[in-house]
Amino acid sequence: MKILQILPELNSGGVERCVADLATHFVRRGDESLVVSNGGAMVPALEACGVRHITMPVHRKHPASLLQVGPLRRLLAAERPDILHLHSRLPAWIAWLAWRGLPPATRPRLVTTVHGFYSKGRYSAIMTKGERIIAVSHSVERYILESYPDADPRRIVTIPDGVDPVLFPTGYRPPDSWRETWDRNHPEARYRLLITLPGRLTRLKGHHDLIRIIGALKHLPVQGVIAGGANPKKAAYEKELRQAVAQAGLENRITFTGACDNLRDILAASSVVLSLSTKPEAFGLTTLEALGLGVPVVGYDHGGVGEQLDALLPSGKIAPGNWMAAAQRIADFLAERPSIATNHPYTLARSLAATGDLYRDLLKQSKPLGVHAPVPFAVLPAR
Repeated sequence: MKILQILPELNSGGVERCVADLATHFVRRGDESLVVSNGGAMVPALEACGVRHITMPVHRKHPASLLQVGPLRRLLAAERPDILHLHSRLPAWIAWLAWRGLPPATRPRLVTTVHGFYSKGRYSAIMTKGERIIAVSHSVERYILESYPDADPRRIVTIPDGVDPVLFPTGYRPPDSWRETWDRNHPEARYRLLITLPGRLTRLKGHHDLIRIIGALKHLPVQGVIAGGANPKKAAYEKELRQAVAQAGLENRITFTGACDNLRDILAASSVVLSLSTKPEAFGLTTLEALGLGVPVVGYDHGGVGEQLDALLPSGKIAPGNWMAAAQRIADFLAERPSIATNHPYTLARSLAATGDLYRDLLKQSKPLGVHAPVPFAVLPAR
């Protein structure tokens, strides 16, 4: 089997990681795996695993990007992949137009993954053009059905992402060398219980609620940790957050890590990890990683994070926006550490296997594709 995936770039991010995991998985299986993008920091590691990367400028949201339709069509004709998997809207438009221009008998089978709650409209509707449409959570599946009535529900398959228990084993503890470096760089956090909000500095992550929560818990030996860096375009937001911390008198109780490449260690060293997004997360991989490590999560009950907590730690669910209830639940968890389910469906191996099953099922169908029932993958009842 030959699979070609396309996305804008290969730097950090959930979509990028999903593509990389799929690409390397199929190489290990003996399949041929190609990725088309504008490049990025992840390319050398992918190529070292045997993935072929093809650089094309499919990342710019500009009409000139449509000039890539012809080159991509020629690439598809030359490579003749069995599966064409689209992961992002702009490259999906380029790839769909290229795919549609091929003779039907020579087209690869078309798969799309809806990784987020995109803005509704024709531009986003491209992600529903797949012969199979992967939703990364039941919440995303409902979004597709509610936003795009023309999307046949029989083409939609819910395949959540998952964690690798080898990389995120329950009970993992950071090495002493990491702890020494952490204490040296963040002496204000030493001897305190870390309450961590991971993620890049964007307003949607709910950092202001973290500030309110730490203010409410300052009678306890806790340290708020904002684990993530800011895009240069978000410099004003970072300044706003730091001012809010100062105004609350919490400069010594909230730590900004900046961009970090050791998030697993920060999560593992935390007493509680938070998800305070003001809007639902499509999936929320970081919270799943924390739960995989055995670290309790307190999160707003919406989107993919709500689904994870349903399965692994129902007591961690809080009504969206109710930061006071979140503060109380954190205090409860600090007083008595909750039990987190370890036998759960959110494993990387299961996610990869389900995607492979979907590919193989699709290849069995005759061309042109009619509507067929998708491969079952019901990890949780619909919420």
